[in-house]
Amino acid sequence: MQGPSQAMSTGDDDFQRIVATGAPAVNANTGKECHLDAHLVEHAIEHLPLDEVDILFIENVGNMVCPTDFALGAEKRIVVVSTTEGDDVANKHPMMFRESTMAVINKVDLAEYVGCDVARLESDIHRYNPEMPVFLTNMKTGDGMEALLDEILR
Repeated sequence: MQGPSQAMSTGDDDFQRIVATGAPAVNANTGKECHLDAHLVEHAIEHLPLDEVDILFIENVGNMVCPTDFALGAEKRIVVVSTTEGDDVANKHPMMFRESTMAVINKVDLAEYVGCDVARLESDIHRYNPEMPVFLTNMKTGDGMEALLDEILR
């Protein structure tokens, strides 16, 4: 579902993939900002059929610094990292892991090819948030997704 100014544009690849599945979606463009804020989210959800939505996912901008400081009212805050970002990503962005309720380490199938020590990454995540569940996934094959979805739906 495209909102008022959501015509196809550069940088909306994920949005177009979601829309292609038939799921209702709104592409909230942050312009030059480095994060979504509650005001922007509030206006975006005005364009969704909320009576038909059981779970609302809000994907914030891809950097791991700015979004940490801006709570969007989410019940769960999930940080998703990829093994291709390196096994030091938690140490580079500790606040993101301190402030999240669960973590996903994706592309675990590529870890050996990019020199990522998944055990180190998971250990570093738990150093910043000892109780946080961490899910190892491969979104292409679906490995690890069932456990992740079970946790999201709890």
